Amino acid sequence: MMPMRVLPVNFSTVLVELAGLDETLALFASLQAAPLDGIVETIPAARTLMIRFRPERISAETLAARIAARDLSARPAACQRTVEIPVRYDGPDLAEVAELTGLSTAEVVRRHSESLFTVAFCGFAPGFGYLVGGDPALHVPRRQSPRTRIPAGSVALAGSFSGVYPSESPGGWQIIGTTPLRMWDIFREPGALLQPGFRVRFVDMDKAQVTVPAATPAPAKPSVAADAPQFKIRAAPIPALFQDAGRSGRSGQGVSASGALDRGAFFAANRRHALPRIDGGRLLLRNHRPRRHRPCRGDLPGDDPRRRRLRARVRQLAARAAGTGRCRDGWAAGCGNARLSRRAQRLRGGAGAG
Repeated sequence: MMPMRVLPVNFSTVLVELAGLDETLALFASLQAAPLDGIVETIPAARTLMIRFRPERISAETLAARIAARDLSARPAACQRTVEIPVRYDGPDLAEVAELTGLSTAEVVRRHSESLFTVAFCGFAPGFGYLVGGDPALHVPRRQSPRTRIPAGSVALAGSFSGVYPSESPGGWQIIGTTPLRMWDIFREPGALLQPGFRVRFVDMDKAQVTVPAATPAPAKPSVAADAPQFKIRAAPIPALFQDAGRSGRSGQGVSASGALDRGAFFAANRRHALPRIDGGRLLLRNHRPRRHRPCRGDLPGDDPRRRRLRARVRQLAARAAGTGRCRDGWAAGCGNARLSRRAQRLRGGAGAG
């Protein structure tokens, strides 16, 4: 058996390599049942477990030693949450799956709908769960020629996994049916219907009466105060990128943390302007034409003899944003953080833009 390996990813993340999926799920379940102080998030995959932790509370060495001491022979306790997914077995690859398995299409449907699956982990796309525990007779290879477009709600097989595409995307799994359920809904909390550990049962819609819940209605857009800081992008040759504090803790739904790359500068700017950690943002612009409607505040990281010159440059860009001038440099602005992203990335500290 392959020995466990704990590999550093960065100063606050390690990647645990294990022998296979069973060991990965066992370690994941162990850390869920008896978490270690200092662990922020655990993200399972087929043969790895990524662990984010707080270095000020637990060191990477101590974390690795305590993980290595966990018993991975125990079978994880079954989750009490079972999700039923109605399926119309009309997929374009149903006949090919029957041929690959040597079964009839009716037998493929019967075995798939009578299996009790478990969500091993999520990934690939928000809301995409990798389901294990199905009938071994339905283990089939991926398609030799992947499709460039697979509709949302497609129920598919690949290897030992079953899954449901939460959104339209390319893919190479064998499609055996479709479901009307929304696997991912940004207006639902949580957004993903499936979470690691959930049990899943597929229900044949041709044999059972199924009620499909309505989609979660979109919330009303929040009103913006007339005197709130704001500006309008008058011209955008490429999409502008607004970065906030990110979405940490949602990797179990297949959602990456995202957020500002330089989180230290982001939070430092918010502290400078007495804003909460989640307020403000970084707006990366390139050849955009912004016009300011209300006063905005921002910061430029920089602890360097050149910071006065950079401060003057920020003021120049802010003046252009207030008028009709074109911003030719990458410029970040918001009610908490602003920076010359291309010229000041290597600088530390702060240089006020006001």
